[in-house]
Amino acid sequence: MLIDFNNLNINKLSFDTEFEKKVKIFLEEWFSKKTEVHVQTSGSTGIPKIFEIEKKKMVNSAVMTCNFLGLKEGDTALLCLPVEYISGKMMIVRSIERKLRLKITDPSLKPIENLEEEVDFCAMTPLQVENSLDKLHLIKNLIIGGAAVSESLKNKILKMNLDNSSRIFETYGMSETLSHIGLKQLMPEQEEYFTVFENVTISLDDRGCLKIFAPNVNGEVLQTNDLVEIRNENQFKFLGRIDNVINSGGAKIFPETLEALVKKDIPGEAIFVGLPDESLGQKLILIIEGEESDEVRRKISEIPFEKNFHKPKEIIFIKEIPRTPNGKVNRMKLYKSINL
Repeated sequence: MLIDFNNLNINKLSFDTEFEKKVKIFLEEWFSKKTEVHVQTSGSTGIPKIFEIEKKKMVNSAVMTCNFLGLKEGDTALLCLPVEYISGKMMIVRSIERKLRLKITDPSLKPIENLEEEVDFCAMTPLQVENSLDKLHLIKNLIIGGAAVSESLKNKILKMNLDNSSRIFETYGMSETLSHIGLKQLMPEQEEYFTVFENVTISLDDRGCLKIFAPNVNGEVLQTNDLVEIRNENQFKFLGRIDNVINSGGAKIFPETLEALVKKDIPGEAIFVGLPDESLGQKLILIIEGEESDEVRRKISEIPFEKNFHKPKEIIFIKEIPRTPNGKVNRMKLYKSINL
């Protein structure tokens, strides 16, 4: 399905699939007299909740992204994310604001397998990108969000040898920032730090966690639980979530940092957790998604961890790591399933 927002007439469009009907419901809500729309959080770091967002702030967010990427009227975008969440809603709002031509395809793990022509802009989750590598050359501007981009996926993208006209970014944001407030380029050059948009102010609290003030999209200072390193007034590096920090024998361990290191050498998902231990407080455990493998164990044993206590005390293989509906690893559910 294609919606041309430069020449929109909803009544003449045919919304056939269940997903297309959800898009229609959002469009009707957007073009109604209401000044707010409903958005659902993913529930990856807590209980899912629904809250209302002002339309004008969503437009402000859309303008920041479109300006950063240089999108212009008549460009083609592709929607392949659920519209229950801010990520899918914002793809529609960006298309409305910039008068883009929006292709709509049902969200799936292989959303662009039938794509045959170039699109100017698309947003996908890491899992979707993982299953779409053979078609990435058809996307001029790709943003990846919803979860961190693993080192193994970054390496796969680099090996694609995509044309320099293709740009790929990792996003940083949350529902409260109306999708993202910063991007980090992965292609054609791989950057280490996120760059925040114009009019976004970043700082640290006394825990070393990121504070965000983005008045165009949220009038409050947003306090995150994300431990970061700030490089300058508009750049930062994500280290990990403070509520995921593992305290093992008095040493603080950032699981996300270790996961990035491990994923350079092994395929698939790998998650570090801390399980209760009488002597250490928490014992560092590495959970691997997939079949038991001596080869994977060998590779992990050869990884040059910076500290000796970064080496997992135990490696557990499980068939499938639990995820939220939009693809994020559900650490809380994973922890509960392992700590039985």
